[in-house]
Amino acid sequence: QVQLVESGGGLVQAGGSLRLSCAASRSIFNFNTMGWYRQAPGKQRELVATITSGGSTNYADSVKGRFTISRDNAKKTVSLQMNSLKPEDTAVYYCKAEPSSWNYYWGQGTQVTVSS
Repeated sequence: QVQLVESGGGLVQAGGSLRLSCAASRSIFNFNTMGWYRQAPGKQRELVATITSGGSTNYADSVKGRFTISRDNAKKTVSLQMNSLKPEDTAVYYCKAEPSSWNYYWGQGTQVTVSS
């Protein structure tokens, strides 16, 4: 089992920045993939960014060039730096841990609201 706790969400004006953090209850050193997803009201949960154990990253087209995902295995954390935020980035952001290809865990989510 892995518990994930997200933090760093809040209200920000368009063009502003936020940094989300996800703290894991145990080592993530050998976790295949860590990621951030988001879900806006009335919409399905969607991928924002992922990072593998080797450091390879993947981003949704809508956030490329604005968001940066990183992981600190020593601190058991995954972060998402979000710059140039837009109102359409408003959503609940969830951290996901994938220790292997056959199991995964979700955090409880953190609200991000971008005002125009």
